[in-house]
Amino acid sequence: MVIFLITSVLILGLAAIGIYFWQKPSKPQSTSLPPDPRPAALFSETTPVVVEAIPENNGHADLLLRAKEGELKVLSEAKGHAVYSDVLNSLVTHAATEPKLLSLASYVKQNKLPVNKALADAMLRSWQAAPSRQSTPKMLHFAALTDDAAIYRNAVEAAMNYWRNGKLNDISTTELQALFNGEFWVLSSGVRNSGNGFILKRTLSSARRELEGTTNN
Repeated sequence: MVIFLITSVLILGLAAIGIYFWQKPSKPQSTSLPPDPRPAALFSETTPVVVEAIPENNGHADLLLRAKEGELKVLSEAKGHAVYSDVLNSLVTHAATEPKLLSLASYVKQNKLPVNKALADAMLRSWQAAPSRQSTPKMLHFAALTDDAAIYRNAVEAAMNYWRNGKLNDISTTELQALFNGEFWVLSSGVRNSGNGFILKRTLSSARRELEGTTNN
């Protein structure tokens, strides 16, 4: 009888415990993702894709090579880069004939590209071979486009020497003076007001007096 009572108590106790846990609400499951087991790194482990630019020297070499072949378009591509003057020098060297030089000068003028000493000197030599009313303005204009007072002064002095020697008879003194003064204003204000600009002004004043003296006489 005692054993029966003890067994009944145990059964009731286990039943009570089972009912308690069955009725206890379960905790809602978390919807958040588990943390990344890998430690955070300062830089991404993914190797970035690096696009290698063409080395500047290689690009310059290509421009110079095309210039040696006489390709005028290369000048526009070289504009704004340090290699521009070298490219123009190469094109001037390639322009060994009058038509090629005039074609180069025309391309530079039409595309408003910078003029350097090499091109201005080439235009001066071309003019010296055949000074005329048509070639004189071109020679003076390209000298002024260099924005170099010394180069323009040299062009003015050359024109005056040819005029004195009677090699510019198809240009009047008034026209020549107008050319000198007009191309002077092509130079930038900084160049006009520089030391070389001051010497140029003296040259122009001297040329004006000489030309006006001839006209008055």
